Amino acid sequence: MQNSQGDDRPIGVFDSGVGGLTVVSAIRDLLPDEEIYYFGDTARCPYGDREPEEVRTFSREVLDYLYDLDVKMFVVACNTATATALPLLKQRYDIPVLGVIEPGARAAVLATRTERIGVIGTAVTIASGAYETAIHAIAPQAKVFSAACPRFVPLVERGVVAGAAVQAIIEDSLHDLLGQDIDTLILGCTHYPLLSDAIARVVGPSVRLISSAHETARQVQRELNQLGALRNAERGPVHHRFFTSGDGSRMRHALHQWLNESPKTVDVTSVQQPLSVLVKGGRMV
Repeated sequence: MQNSQGDDRPIGVFDSGVGGLTVVSAIRDLLPDEEIYYFGDTARCPYGDREPEEVRTFSREVLDYLYDLDVKMFVVACNTATATALPLLKQRYDIPVLGVIEPGARAAVLATRTERIGVIGTAVTIASGAYETAIHAIAPQAKVFSAACPRFVPLVERGVVAGAAVQAIIEDSLHDLLGQDIDTLILGCTHYPLLSDAIARVVGPSVRLISSAHETARQVQRELNQLGALRNAERGPVHHRFFTSGDGSRMRHALHQWLNESPKTVDVTSVQQPLSVLVKGGRMV
């Protein structure tokens, strides 16, 4: 309900899987009175090795679903979807649509001392050049070095974020990038902060890791303030809802693991429709 005292409708947050829960966590910490409806498209994850038009189609379908639930704002907490679909999504809806790339670029430019910035992300995000564009819009003189890390998202989706095998994958994936003498590394996928401890061990203490989650939460706060759309705390306790195109138990496990939500009480809905492309017979179709 929107009124002169604010807007009590929820914020809609979307990601290809569970990685966007890092953004949910940051928004909850900064704006504890806001309700959040989160959709993780786990049945079609990862997005990072799909064609851009597929990603745009999936993004429209998920956001249409959340829009019908009367959210007041969208946060596209997926770097791949932000890189490929954000302009289209901004045109499609009559509510604000925020992405995660510009906030991440802003945070990196503020953090770097040498203006040598690394970016890791999915193949689609890296190929789009979206981070380079966003960084150079703020700091034209900055040097940007990028690497696709397609093996990271499947690790996080399985809940595997530590151990010798994880360290080996990270070391192999970042080997060339670390030869560029970067001092700042953007975790250009919302799944990657869940690997931050392991990544930090590989890059060492001289490289600062940048997650877009906290800067995105601050942008959400600024936008809602400007619109006079913050939720009225007097409305009572918040009730977050979580949606998944895949297995609800998998989402509950991720919520328990990453947000300390009780698997028994968290509100998780498995959505089969109106999504057009689902998993059948164990294979993507």
